[in-house]
Amino acid sequence: MQRFQHFLRRGGLVLTALSWLLIAAPFPFGMKAQAAEPSGKAVEIVALGDSLTQGYGVKPGKAFPEQLQAALRADGLNATVVNAGASGDTSTGGLARLDWSVPKSADLVIVELGANDALRGISPDITRKNLSEILERLTDRGQKVLFAGMLAPPNMGKDYADAFDAIYPDLARQYPVTFYPFFLDGVVGKPDLNQGEGMHPNEKGVAKIVAAMKPLIEKALSGENAAAPSN
Repeated sequence: MQRFQHFLRRGGLVLTALSWLLIAAPFPFGMKAQAAEPSGKAVEIVALGDSLTQGYGVKPGKAFPEQLQAALRADGLNATVVNAGASGDTSTGGLARLDWSVPKSADLVIVELGANDALRGISPDITRKNLSEILERLTDRGQKVLFAGMLAPPNMGKDYADAFDAIYPDLARQYPVTFYPFFLDGVVGKPDLNQGEGMHPNEKGVAKIVAAMKPLIEKALSGENAAAPSN
């Protein structure tokens, strides 16, 4: 976790750049990515998140869910990945729309929420409660979950960051989920992998996230709970 925080500081991210998460225009989610259907059992994945999931600023078909679907299909999985990302969404918003944006038919749910909570300075206690409720509902349904972590921006201060950053590993230990500690790992702070505002990944950045996360997703689909390797 310290290494991730170092990347954030080294990248020189400030609240002005980070605020793009809050002002990004909403994008209609619930749209299924398009690709040729491979053979095999059909698998439904729903990616529940904010603009990092929704695909703010990237070309159609190049958002995280669409690139993930293409990568899984290239591995022979008959996977459909539904884009349930909404720009500007907080953990409160994600919880409020959980029941109608994530069907019970989904075989796997990717949960990527919390960045906007940190940008707004929302109490980490509230974020923890919301994310805990999301994970509890999904696991009570019997659905597999990949839980993607987030880190607080450095301008929020050490006390806030310590409380916020601890939410994700704590909840990953509490629930039977597959844990990916930091959604932007390997991308944040790298200009060639981000858009000009310095926060949202570009197409290459999204591809890097997909490549790093895909093995865990495939393990989760196979019924294995897994964790990303420590760096």
